[in-house]
Amino acid sequence: MRLLYTISILSILLFSCKNETKQVQKEESKPITTAEKIANNYGFKQFKNIKEIAFTFNVDRDSSHYQRSWIWKPKSNDVTLITAKDTITYNRKSIDSTSIKADQGFINDKFWLLTPFQLMWDKNASISKVVKAKAPISKLETNKITITYPNNGGYTPGDAYDFYFNDNYLITEWVYREGNKKEASLITTFENHKDFNGIKIALDHKQADVNWNLNFTDIKVTTE
Repeated sequence: MRLLYTISILSILLFSCKNETKQVQKEESKPITTAEKIANNYGFKQFKNIKEIAFTFNVDRDSSHYQRSWIWKPKSNDVTLITAKDTITYNRKSIDSTSIKADQGFINDKFWLLTPFQLMWDKNASISKVVKAKAPISKLETNKITITYPNNGGYTPGDAYDFYFNDNYLITEWVYREGNKKEASLITTFENHKDFNGIKIALDHKQADVNWNLNFTDIKVTTE
């Protein structure tokens, strides 16, 4: 009886090991998409370990300056907005009339801060195949993919973004096209990449021939 019991246990263990091996092989054989390669280059795999991100979103044009600061806890989705006039704390799971305006600002600023990760997070968007194209600011031939959002849902439905990136999967420029129009609504660079606890962030986004810079300061990435 004991022998039969032992054989049964061994059979279960062997069957379990075979299934695990097949699952690992299946995951390893799954091709990595261009979107994944870009996101991984920016530390996407490290994001699961992030406890809190704090940052200040700035826009400088000529002599004018605008800023707002954020504290985001990704696991709980608690968000705090800090401006010169007010401090607002809310949870993204329960947006109401008092927090929707703050959340619209947060989605915009987070999108700029963690743009490469949106390629993985936004499952409802479609991503084109890679093509060779001339970057609009540098005029250098590089790689390009386009992410297009559906016409419903979200704060800015139907928008499209063209990502220009080098062979190391580092984004160098992008084009924002409101409502997926052919003409560009905004073109900026991705510059001054810095690493924060394994998360790579482009600190500066500049336009051509304009004294304009959307940039990030006071970045703090806390991991568990």
